[in-house]
Amino acid sequence: MTRTAALLGASLLALSPMAFGPALAQTPAPISVPPLAFTHRELANGLDVYAMPDATAGTVTVTLWYDVGGKDDPQGRSGFAHLFEHILSRKTVNIPYGGISTMVENAGGLRNASTGQDFTNYYETVPPQYLETMLWTHAERMARPVVDQAVFDAERSIVKEELRQRVYAPPYGRLQRFVIGDNSFDESIYRRSVIGSIEELDSAQIEDARAFHEAYYRPATATMIVSGNFDPAQLDRWVDQYFAEIPNPDRPVPVFERPVETPRTAPRRVEAYAPNVPLPAVGVIYPGVAADHPDNAALDVLQAIMSRGESSRLYQSLVYRSQLASNASFGVNAMEEDGVISVTAVVAQGKAIADVEAALDAELARIRDEPVTAGELAEARTEIVAGELRQRETASGRAFILGQSIVSENNPRAADERLAAIQAVTAADVQRVARTYLNDQARVSVRYQDESARPADVPEDSWRNPAPVPTFLTVPPAVLAANELLPEDQRMAPPALGEARAMATPQIVERTLSNGLRVIVAKSTALPIMNVQLVMAGGAAGDPADRPGLAAMTAGLASQGAGDRSAPEIARTLEALGASIGGGAGADSTTLFLSAPTASAEAAGAVFADVVQRPTFAEEEVARSRTQAVNALRVNLRQPGPLASLVLNRLAFGAAPYGAPSTGTPDSVAAMTRDQIAGFHDRWWRPDNAALIITGGMEPDQAFAFAERTLGGWERPSEPAPTVGDRAGTAPAPRIVVVDLPGAGQAAVTAAVRGPRRSDAGYYPLLVANAVMGSGQNGRLFQEIRAKRGLSYGANSSVGARIDGGLLTAATQTKNESAAEVVGLVLAEFDRLAAEPVADAEVTNRETFITGGFSRALETTGGLGGVLADAVVFGLPLSEIETYPDRVAATTPESLTEAARRVSADQAWVVVVGQASEFIDALRAAHPDVVVIPAADLDLNSPTLGL
Repeated sequence: MTRTAALLGASLLALSPMAFGPALAQTPAPISVPPLAFTHRELANGLDVYAMPDATAGTVTVTLWYDVGGKDDPQGRSGFAHLFEHILSRKTVNIPYGGISTMVENAGGLRNASTGQDFTNYYETVPPQYLETMLWTHAERMARPVVDQAVFDAERSIVKEELRQRVYAPPYGRLQRFVIGDNSFDESIYRRSVIGSIEELDSAQIEDARAFHEAYYRPATATMIVSGNFDPAQLDRWVDQYFAEIPNPDRPVPVFERPVETPRTAPRRVEAYAPNVPLPAVGVIYPGVAADHPDNAALDVLQAIMSRGESSRLYQSLVYRSQLASNASFGVNAMEEDGVISVTAVVAQGKAIADVEAALDAELARIRDEPVTAGELAEARTEIVAGELRQRETASGRAFILGQSIVSENNPRAADERLAAIQAVTAADVQRVARTYLNDQARVSVRYQDESARPADVPEDSWRNPAPVPTFLTVPPAVLAANELLPEDQRMAPPALGEARAMATPQIVERTLSNGLRVIVAKSTALPIMNVQLVMAGGAAGDPADRPGLAAMTAGLASQGAGDRSAPEIARTLEALGASIGGGAGADSTTLFLSAPTASAEAAGAVFADVVQRPTFAEEEVARSRTQAVNALRVNLRQPGPLASLVLNRLAFGAAPYGAPSTGTPDSVAAMTRDQIAGFHDRWWRPDNAALIITGGMEPDQAFAFAERTLGGWERPSEPAPTVGDRAGTAPAPRIVVVDLPGAGQAAVTAAVRGPRRSDAGYYPLLVANAVMGSGQNGRLFQEIRAKRGLSYGANSSVGARIDGGLLTAATQTKNESAAEVVGLVLAEFDRLAAEPVADAEVTNRETFITGGFSRALETTGGLGGVLADAVVFGLPLSEIETYPDRVAATTPESLTEAARRVSADQAWVVVVGQASEFIDALRAAHPDVVVIPAADLDLNSPTLGL
């Protein structure tokens, strides 16, 4: 039997009741994962084309994967493949700068690109009638890109801001991208970071970009995958029309002679330091294997046993029982030519680094020395299979699974074969790979601490790998004449739209149980998967003034012991079923969700029922959750973006319920008691204050029966359900506040004004006005701050949906020295929106962009459930999923202008979080009344922020 054939027989995973222990008394039905279905053909020029038609999809996704990535960066040009990914998205002979994004968003679609060590991909998801247009844009980029100085300079500046935002601003960005990355390999082609360095990006020249395109971008290095609602025969005709005549260059693709990686035979320790690190971290790095290595299935199972879910070994040992770490993870990264295994943990507040290292070492030794149990093995395999099932829910998800199989393993069947191999993994296999690859003679141990802990005699770059970096390939210079954008009257027009294709619309059915629980059901997929959301009114707005975060803490603790199950038993039971549970509190509601294969519905529902009705809130669990939450908040409050958002919310709503942080603060969380948490649950968690939303593959009668079995016995209290009064309060006076965060790698800039209630008719035109100002890549903020000036990786705005009115918020991040300039640009867009009329065509395009995003949200069980949950929370009819596009499309230039009149710079609250010394003088010159708060003095518990 071939491995592919084995999959078809093994895609049904039988789960033994012995795997779960006594908590389950029945054998769950098998979980079925349909294999990927596709056809393949290769054009004469070498282009591979895969088609994955799905007549039920409402969209079509086009992805183009090129066999070029970070490992192909030229000598002295780390980060160059990623830089070129940005460049190739921007301009062609027939498409002006930014035109591709404009076409996609005006079609109601989504586009992006990404770069890995082995690949660069470009993708769009659009309504089916735009398929031909997307194929044409990919042909343009492949054959006729324009790489001029303006594009090159703009995109290099943007990539540098992306590096600052993703690496320098987060506390652990340097650890993941630089420290672990540089020490994962010695002579390997994967030694350098995909995102590169500021210095090597600055040294790049436009000639490098043109040479890079000629060297690597051609039909024979490309794979196209089209997935969704389309006619396969028509696709073939269009592919022939647009791609068949693109020639391959005569010159061969440059080939780098790979250095032979010398096996590491002695352990090494790395001490690393960085600014703004709230809690130390430790790590262990081992050499791994390539993606097509036969041991990868066992390594995947090993990874799941070690750190997938709350029943995993690292979570139980380091986070749950000992509380030594705030989090811990075990990662297996298998790429086309090599791989790495990395284990990391963030040290909990007040705990010793050495103790965390000892606990981590003990777990690594245990997995090597002792066989895993039958229960752990079955649970890990089930988790992996269930996760794969969720990833295959949409046409776009299946396209990416296929693409990754091709670029990583050169085998389109690899993902299916891996599932079959995982189900054949034994306990002996797991122990064998643990002994083979968790080899302490090949280990690199890492400590990562705040810069303040660095001894005076230790250099800043103490983390660097002592092994010499290999000398990489230098690509030949370009020989073709540079392309230029044609005059407008000479450009090829995009193809005309095709015919719209019908999509399946979920049917919504509703009943109310005898206890008052509202049950809403929508069958949305043929896959055997279900998503359950229990939505309860109240949320963070119901928190006592002195206990912000109480609703969120209650939601998180509900699954940490319920009925006769402890927290570990709940985790083991659900994870063995391929199910997951979680909860949280927004401003207006609390949500508890359950995601599970339908085969596991009965057993998972029993756990869900206990979590909802009978949480124990044991004192030890309350203490544990308090500690974990405080540790997480300490990290979050050292990141410019999240901190700016919290401060802005407090400025805009002051002492009103909406003003307090929904996640709480370190002080408020630390002060919470078991009685307060149980009291909140008793007050707000009740069937007549809730709605149960079930989406996925269940038939309505099955779903209603599930609801009755699960929560039909939930007792309704005799007293009336609680309510919250004025949630938003009177708007405080506008202010500009700077939070001085020394060592911040970037400055976060945010600004906001009040918006209408979600249920108000004025919400829809403001939504369109917001899209004009800052949604997507066509938004004015993105264009002014990123596209024209390269001051940020991204700039956007959003309208928050709340019962008593949310915020229209603009947000971006930039290097500290440009923060004052960006504040001016953001405020100018607020005024422009209110003062400058918007043309009919722009209004229509932005409406299409909004409704396209809404339609994509309905494609997944979780997305559909979320839309229905919003309707419940905000008092909207369930028909909103049908009427929403029409209500958005009813916006006119006049109604948009009317909505925008409340949007002006003099009504805005502004917050900047960053290293104030680098921008405060310039900001104060423009805004003399700016207030500066040192981050150490900031008090989010206070409506005045401690001023």
